[in-house]
Amino acid sequence: MAGILCDHPLFKMNVELLSWDQRVVLAYKRAKLLLNTHDLTASDVLHCSPKFWALQADPIMATDIACYTILAAHVGLTIGTIAKFAESRDDLKSLIEKLLRLDIVGVYLLSERGHGLDAFNIETTATLTEHHFILNTPREEAAKWMPATTPLYGVRKVAVVMARLIVSGSDRGVRPFIVPICDTRQMCSGITSTRLPPRTGSSPLDFSITSFNNVRLPHSALLGADLGLPEDPLKAWWDEMWRIPLGTAAVAAPLIQGVRHAAYIGGQYSLHRMIMGKGPAPVSILTFRTQQRPVLQAIACAMVLHNWFPRCIKDLMNDSLDHRVRHGLAVILKTSASRLSQLCIREVAERCGAQGTFEHNCLIRMEADGRGVIIAEGDVLVLCIRLFTELLLDRYTIPSPRHANTILWENVLQNFKECKRVLHDNIGDHRSDSFNRLLLPLAESSIAAIGHALAYSAAIDAGLPQPVIDMFESVVQRINHGPTLEQCAREDPVINRALPQIEEYLSQLDIEPYVSAPIVTDKHWKDYVGLLPTYYGNANREDVLEPLISARL
Repeated sequence: MAGILCDHPLFKMNVELLSWDQRVVLAYKRAKLLLNTHDLTASDVLHCSPKFWALQADPIMATDIACYTILAAHVGLTIGTIAKFAESRDDLKSLIEKLLRLDIVGVYLLSERGHGLDAFNIETTATLTEHHFILNTPREEAAKWMPATTPLYGVRKVAVVMARLIVSGSDRGVRPFIVPICDTRQMCSGITSTRLPPRTGSSPLDFSITSFNNVRLPHSALLGADLGLPEDPLKAWWDEMWRIPLGTAAVAAPLIQGVRHAAYIGGQYSLHRMIMGKGPAPVSILTFRTQQRPVLQAIACAMVLHNWFPRCIKDLMNDSLDHRVRHGLAVILKTSASRLSQLCIREVAERCGAQGTFEHNCLIRMEADGRGVIIAEGDVLVLCIRLFTELLLDRYTIPSPRHANTILWENVLQNFKECKRVLHDNIGDHRSDSFNRLLLPLAESSIAAIGHALAYSAAIDAGLPQPVIDMFESVVQRINHGPTLEQCAREDPVINRALPQIEEYLSQLDIEPYVSAPIVTDKHWKDYVGLLPTYYGNANREDVLEPLISARL
């Protein structure tokens, strides 16, 4: 894949020199190239085969999260949902073939402006009549929020729209409907797409607010034949949302790839960026501990998370595990990867000085993109609140790591033991205000800690270099205890052991072909400057100063 995609003209373009609309067009073209390159089948998507996960974890995804966003909704959610019903419907098979070629872009419309994570209570309705369904947005708050539905970029779009099925005035719960959205020029009748302004700093896409006004759909638009009232509406809702937990895990992949990019960019820049020290010769900025720690931190997190991801996915796909445990593992993976990626990328960017703030060096854009991913497929904090609460109530348990005698796992066990004691002895009710005030603030850090311990254990199993494993443990301990003098003293020998191998570790990241940041070498930077607009002239210096002199007189 590296030779095909890294050298393709679509991924050689300097996106920061393009307009916003040109970048959106590029994102759609890149998405088509990626999908065609990975050559997935409907079965790959439906059953989440290794080819499906290879697409999600392609290292090039971190360079354009808009492209990843298109594919995440198109493949994981849209094709994944439709494929479940395609075996008995030839019309769906034909649609999936077009989707797999990206002749049509699939979008997934679930969240509403007034119902984000409260998606169980969405208000969009699909009312059954004798000849068709009528799809409606009853009020502004029920407009579908954010997926890209505009007709601006010459691509046809079809959506899986989640709407409340209304039969004879009775609400039968949320069901998926196939809804054509736009052709290559305009919206379909009755559908309105209002384009949202760009998100600051992140890869641009035509994010939108979408609403429906008496849109007639054939009976075949409904995915599934059951029109009955479910016995357990919440369970039925989760059954319809079955692709979302898979997406929760999948979105961790580009975050992890982003850490690999950041570690390589920051490491290579630090090696060749020279400053004058106390001696007569310039020295690398990597001489300073304040540079060494963030770079080694990123390297360690990149290597450990990259190693952990496929192992976590293997457990997630294990049908013998309770589905709640599998969803829990997805939440743990996303939480750990998202927060570590934000920490690593931010600190590396800061240590690249002014260069780190420019988009052409990718770091700030990857950090901003990561903020969006943290919310996608379920906001991390809210997911953690639910999982944390269920674990405290002993509704199920997350399997222990194979190496359970580590300080990281011992910390997890001690934390949950204390939280359970407070819940049972002092609070009692997990719906109480005391639980809200005293325990919920610990939800995210407690779930992330589980991920740290699982990733650490997987690193031991994989035989990653011991200095890298030790550095990862040090990163987690700093997160838990802060940058105290005692922590710095514990880190000192760890960094000393890892530092001599830093160039070897950067090579082992195996990410160099995908990296486009010009600051990785002096040659790349000088070549890049030659592409930038440069201005010359023959203005008279006295003419520049004359207005100022005249004003003073």
